Amino acid sequence: AVVLCAYLEMGGVDLKDRSAIELGAGTGLLGIVATLLGARVTITDRAAALEFLESNVQANLPSELRPKAVVKELTWGKDLGNFPPGAYDFILGADIVYLEETFAELLQTLDHLCSEQTVILLSCRIRYERDHKFLKMLRGRFSVYEVHYDSSKDVHIYKAQRGTRKDDF
Repeated sequence: AVVLCAYLEMGGVDLKDRSAIELGAGTGLLGIVATLLGARVTITDRAAALEFLESNVQANLPSELRPKAVVKELTWGKDLGNFPPGAYDFILGADIVYLEETFAELLQTLDHLCSEQTVILLSCRIRYERDHKFLKMLRGRFSVYEVHYDSSKDVHIYKAQRGTRKDDF
């Protein structure tokens, strides 16, 4: 999450007044930073993480920005009807590619949340063969490019979009 936050803070991505959703938020760091950078963010995780996530958002966002960050339950592949299809400018995910049994649900969720204009930004370490398998599955549905690599932390950031547009944002 730290690497993707730093990438966003470098300013290559304009989040001001854009809508974003963070998947598998954990502590919520990425969603909090995206909110601080001007986005309206839906910060999601499974039910068990929501109380901690909500307290982090409350503790780390100034009161005037809190309305721009909504914490909401999302289990990948389930209850997707609670999230409007294609309604987000950005889908953010940090360290969410590690359980192979969740890959199909994660892809189904990305598919549901994406419009033609949506930019997916995922940061992850490529540790195992299964991580390569996920990237291959992702490339089956989206155009995927590595946009940043932090060699000190061995973390890759991938940008994915529908279609074949090669332009950067």
